[in-house]
Amino acid sequence: MNNKELMDLALKARENSYSPYSNFAVGAALLAKNGKVYLGCNIENSSYTPTICAERVAFFKAVSEGVKEFEAIAIVGGKTKEEGRFCAPCGVCRQVMAEFCNKDFKIILGDRHHIEEFTLESMLPLAFTPTDLK
Repeated sequence: MNNKELMDLALKARENSYSPYSNFAVGAALLAKNGKVYLGCNIENSSYTPTICAERVAFFKAVSEGVKEFEAIAIVGGKTKEEGRFCAPCGVCRQVMAEFCNKDFKIILGDRHHIEEFTLESMLPLAFTPTDLK
């Protein structure tokens, strides 16, 4: 699967966002090494703390199905009534990625017209990883 196809799936996932408080909808498409794609959208809550990001929804769906090896994630966000745009993952989501992914894991950001690719290492240098516990 190429970056554009993964971004198109992230845009589709964004349509399911439940974001009535921020009006900022995010979609994510997580590509597992087995070729399966897990979609996620942000889900807000009126008390804010239980809110969860699209990226973590995608990861937790995959892990809950026994999948723990990943190649890439595409992420897109923006105001609900606007077209999706470049939207970098928050620090918590980057740390979740570090739990399950190698330093070269691809993070694809952009929109329908422009896509940029980053590595997890470039977005989270000096990450705390499971190997730090050994």
